[in-house]
Amino acid sequence: MNAESINEWLTAVGVPSGIVSIGAEAENAWCLVRDEQPDEEGGYGWEVFWREQGNRYDWARFTNEQVACHYLFGRLTWAQVVRGAVGLLPTPSNAPA
Repeated sequence: MNAESINEWLTAVGVPSGIVSIGAEAENAWCLVRDEQPDEEGGYGWEVFWREQGNRYDWARFTNEQVACHYLFGRLTWAQVVRGAVGLLPTPSNAPA
């Protein structure tokens, strides 16, 4: 998973596209952005945060794009589980009667 594919993954678990911004900061959205300046080794850092009223909340920084994407995916998927939008698929043992 990377910045190019994360939207597809989030859509698959029902995360509304309007609350995620990839590559740019956006108000009232979870943002995944790459640092503009490379570090000493020439790599780029990645930041994940919720932006609201010009402020960053629940900010996390990563040195690896895939780790940043998995972090954001995990956070948003967990939110879907908590609100009941994602869960166990029906099986013969737990299917409604």
